[in-house]
Amino acid sequence: MPQPNFFIAGAAKCGTTAMHEYLSGHPEIFMSDHKEPHFFGSDLEWFDREPMTRDHYDGLFLGAGQESIVGESSIFYVYSTLAAEEIREAAPDAKILIMLRNPVDMIYSFHSQRVFNGTEDLADFAVALDAEEDRRAGNRLPKNVGLLQGLYYSELGRFDVQVERFQTAFPKDQIQVLLYDDFRRDTLAAYRSVLNFLGVDDGYAPDFEVINPNTVNRNQQLQRLMAGPPAGVQKLYRTLVPNPQWRLRIGEAIRSFNTRVERRDTLSDSVRTTLSNRLRPSIERLETLIDRDLSAWKVGG
Repeated sequence: MPQPNFFIAGAAKCGTTAMHEYLSGHPEIFMSDHKEPHFFGSDLEWFDREPMTRDHYDGLFLGAGQESIVGESSIFYVYSTLAAEEIREAAPDAKILIMLRNPVDMIYSFHSQRVFNGTEDLADFAVALDAEEDRRAGNRLPKNVGLLQGLYYSELGRFDVQVERFQTAFPKDQIQVLLYDDFRRDTLAAYRSVLNFLGVDDGYAPDFEVINPNTVNRNQQLQRLMAGPPAGVQKLYRTLVPNPQWRLRIGEAIRSFNTRVERRDTLSDSVRTTLSNRLRPSIERLETLIDRDLSAWKVGG
């Protein structure tokens, strides 16, 4: 049975969805159709999903044929305190791609995504940041939590400790850290660097269409109902639509109808400065870990 030997380990809102799609078209690469299975990372506390069984996880790769690279993408592997070791135990020769961006921009974008998904009810980003400590104590949680650690926004941006866990678990030549700035500036060059890292033909290039733009809900109440319907509504829906594939298609159609692409508001200077100052020590330590000048990430701090 094919087993994964490549993992896009994160981070959130750093171009992982686009990279997953671009790589999946390469003839020597098989990427799981199920993005973000999060089979590894047993410390992650999910409120909206059951733990994936090994049989289910293995089934994600049954479509692999002669491809030399078999992979999956799960954006919170890099945040998890256990995923790096769990992946190493399962696939010690695996190659790991970690994609990072300015953590302030990442966190702000991720908060917007949670609001869109219905797993964040504090739409004001500054208020959500201030609620972090309360939420660690189990207070002020949204009705639909999703991933609990996803509410600890400042912690999500401490990339130094996250990268270090993988550097400890895997040899240096099995890890590539790709910056979103580089990926956006010259997508083809960044893509080819990943192909070279994976040891496949770097002459292939997909159409680099925009993937995963910022989106908002036309009706936030409808989105929240979709994210966490009452038990009675769930039961009635399953009775009326017993086929799970049809339920999935109907859900996707409703979400598509309720979605529009919209440019995100610019983050205020005061909030950017506060968060930049909070994350500056982590950024400076990351510079040493990945041997890159990240001065641009400290602007506003």
